[in-house]
Amino acid sequence: MTEFLWTAADAAAATGGTTNGGWLASGLSIDTRSLAQGDLFVALTDQRDGHDFVAQAFAAGASAALVSREVSEAGGPLLVVDDVLPALEAMGIAARARCEAVRVAVTGSVGKTSVKEMLAQIFRAAGTAHWSVKSFNNHWGVPLTLARLPQNAERAVFEIGMSTPGEIAPRSNMVRPHCAIITEIAGVHLEGLGSIEGVAKEKSGIFVGLEAEGVAVLPASSAYLDLLKTRALEAVNDAEILTFGTESESDARILSYEADGHGALAELDILGTKVSVRLQAGGEHWALNAAAALLASVASAKLSASEAAEALGGFAPPAGRGGVEELALPGGGKFTLVDDSYNANPTSMRAALEALAARPATRRLVALGAMGELGPDSARMHAALSDAVEASGADHIWLSGADMQALAAALPKSLTQHWSAKSGGLLEHVQNALSHGDVLLIKGSNASGMIQLADALRLWSASADKQMLERGVEHAAKGL
Repeated sequence: MTEFLWTAADAAAATGGTTNGGWLASGLSIDTRSLAQGDLFVALTDQRDGHDFVAQAFAAGASAALVSREVSEAGGPLLVVDDVLPALEAMGIAARARCEAVRVAVTGSVGKTSVKEMLAQIFRAAGTAHWSVKSFNNHWGVPLTLARLPQNAERAVFEIGMSTPGEIAPRSNMVRPHCAIITEIAGVHLEGLGSIEGVAKEKSGIFVGLEAEGVAVLPASSAYLDLLKTRALEAVNDAEILTFGTESESDARILSYEADGHGALAELDILGTKVSVRLQAGGEHWALNAAAALLASVASAKLSASEAAEALGGFAPPAGRGGVEELALPGGGKFTLVDDSYNANPTSMRAALEALAARPATRRLVALGAMGELGPDSARMHAALSDAVEASGADHIWLSGADMQALAAALPKSLTQHWSAKSGGLLEHVQNALSHGDVLLIKGSNASGMIQLADALRLWSASADKQMLERGVEHAAKGL
């Protein structure tokens, strides 16, 4: 039996719009390509005007469309409002108000999607849960996630991001979290924020919407910890301040961390309870992510440390965020791909290179794409990664993007390297260099296109697997 998320009357009341027909919506969608039967199609005007796709939405099974003007030959009922985005925001706020779920909001310079996914995995194991899909953390992603919130949800986690200053606070006000997490403060979005302190102040906007007696979860090792604490208490004077890290005074503390070729075992102390978690990801930063997620689960979502840790066991990163794969080589043998191609900044680059150094391998290979939005010091920040590359034990390195020329110049001449303006220019060089037992790290900002390199290697490997299978079948047939 289908459970309906919105009735026509409820959506009209929330938005102040007018509608024709008594439709029911089981979900919301902004994209006709992923729209499910019974969804309310939200005709946002962003990169493209959603009103141009209303007819396609109904052809795909939409129950109604949220629009700001009449659409000729729409093919179904319309909810007409003055402006679609504010109407979506109003639906999100109405969905939040009618649901009693514990709400957790996550932001940070690095790790926010991973911590969000960890919490989603924990919350799903504990009951009815809701979470941001993919990285729906922007001006339409947060209200869309809220508007999709089921009334019977017990726990929900929202990712909140930004691309320009002043975006986090209003999104926090929409979510009204019971727990707000800042994963890390690092040099990202410096073009718009000017300094790392500016990043800290912008990220602290997540406390603006924190509920009374809410919980703030903060990185103990941050140079801006005092600033973050002050901002949290300015927003909510009775907020509970908790920290995670390796420091002895941390409320969630990493006791030990042991990595192998495919993952790691982390031992943690969560508010006095010792737990262990097996993660399908390498690098101590993953243990920090786990500490933040477990601390929030215990402090605000009212789960025990042991049940939260058990639920988190076996966690694997989202696509492009450090997952580990074994891929076949055309001539036989395998190599390990660490795909961290979704995003990059100086802090996450160093963390990924440190994790690479800890992996057992015949050789360690590195392919790095340029980091974006670093401002006028971008070239210097790229060059400054040279020590981390050397410490990783890399045998070969491939670099893509204009700013990566600065790193290429800073690296020792003894390290085999190749630079290309585009990530596609690296593929043949990487393929020719790979051999059995290698570990290859691919990382770069999303705009650098390094994900295309990772996908091309997967296709190359899949072709190798197919050829090996065909040869095996042919040899078997000859033996009959």
